[in-house]
Amino acid sequence: MADPKLSRRLSGVDAAFLYLERREIPLAIAGVFILDGPIPFDEFVATIDSKLHLIPRYRQVVVPPPFNLGHPTWEDYQRFDLRDHIHHVDLPAPGGEPELEALAGRLFSQVMDRNKPLWEIYVVDGLSGGRGALIARVHHALADGIAGAALLKIMFATTPEDSHPIPKPPVQRPVQLAPDHSLVEAVASAIHSSLKNMIAAEAALLDFAQALLTDRMQTGLQSFLKLMPEWGKPVERLPFNRPCGGERKFCWTAIDFSDVQSIRGSLGGTVNDVVLSIVTRAVARYAKWHGQPVANRHVWIVCPVNVRTDDQQGSLGNQITFLPVVLPLGVKDPAELLRAVTLRMEIMKSVRAAELVAILAAWIGAAPPPMQALFWEGIPLLPLPVPLFNLICTNIPGSAEPLYSVGRRIIASYPQVPTGYELGVGIAVQSYDGRMFFGLTADAEAAGDVSRLRDYLQASFRDLCSAAGVKRPRKDVRLRPARQTAPRLAATAD
Repeated sequence: MADPKLSRRLSGVDAAFLYLERREIPLAIAGVFILDGPIPFDEFVATIDSKLHLIPRYRQVVVPPPFNLGHPTWEDYQRFDLRDHIHHVDLPAPGGEPELEALAGRLFSQVMDRNKPLWEIYVVDGLSGGRGALIARVHHALADGIAGAALLKIMFATTPEDSHPIPKPPVQRPVQLAPDHSLVEAVASAIHSSLKNMIAAEAALLDFAQALLTDRMQTGLQSFLKLMPEWGKPVERLPFNRPCGGERKFCWTAIDFSDVQSIRGSLGGTVNDVVLSIVTRAVARYAKWHGQPVANRHVWIVCPVNVRTDDQQGSLGNQITFLPVVLPLGVKDPAELLRAVTLRMEIMKSVRAAELVAILAAWIGAAPPPMQALFWEGIPLLPLPVPLFNLICTNIPGSAEPLYSVGRRIIASYPQVPTGYELGVGIAVQSYDGRMFFGLTADAEAAGDVSRLRDYLQASFRDLCSAAGVKRPRKDVRLRPARQTAPRLAATAD
């Protein structure tokens, strides 16, 4: 059901993704979904049309406030046409994964048109093996990774029978607010937003100060002091930390979730620790292939963290903070690397590093909206001697059960995270139906050989499997038929 309390005014975090965006930094999250058969276009459009009332924001457009006194608002779009958002595409021959990856890269390079609702879906025909594909994009101002995954549960269904068009209620005619009312609201909202964020920042700072007195925090701070030599070093550029031009490349791979569970059961850590170990080892291989040393070097990774409360699960917008972590590149033994990653993640969680980032974001949000816009718009223009960090790696829990669209089963779900500035590579991971799907986004100028990094992910995964005593096939089987998918899990792990 649609949330009757859905806020019209963008939050400071949501608006920041609009302020930051430019041709070199397209800021839409996306996913490539491969289905076990061709997708009937008209029926798919009818299915989305029958369910679109469940997500009314998909019929709204971003409207700047008068004189830019506040953050933009979501307003009902008077000329909404579903066919402007769902497109039919024929995949070039021979219709394999390289062609689908190239198509996704071209689409992910485009900045979305703000004159219409900020989402689109491409229905792809011509995929080899009689399969179909969907490429969906949603602007980051509309949803973060968690919200995007929740929206997919509305777009898709858990049974083939429920994945077809359903009866829908009559659509009410949109009503626009009068301009004079919008001006008053913009001023009032700007004041309210600043005060709200200031109060939230002060409350969070007080809570953090109280936490400093706890035994867990004291132990964590003592452990963090041992990491200060790592944190005290400037961030070193890796081969992909170069200015981005805007053209994107996209590629993917997948691993079995049960194997990840076996690794953590044998060697310890969380699922996310295993993922970060795979990524770190792959980055080390990639750096060495580019002739860079890895001994005594580290990779600075930022991990988005969901901060939704129980009653906010499934809500739209961006309700995330970020957990920074510094991981060693020169550890040769995969089991030792996993232990190093697990230790550092535990320390950063114990000192509540993600909360400190949230406090900083709240203080930025306490500034008047015009100043926030200037701040975020100016960041990409600042020449920095070193990058703030090396890459973003996000791990998004997906459905443990298979999903369907127009009777077709989704057999692969590759997530995409936007990147830009001097972050030439971003990695998104999503669990779905017994597998973990990796999507790698890269700037064509900064990391045109991102497929090599993808291959190193698989090699690093096999190293961890070997260290944990998990038997694995030599190569990942890509685009395998639905009947060969891995057994489903009852629930995703932490």
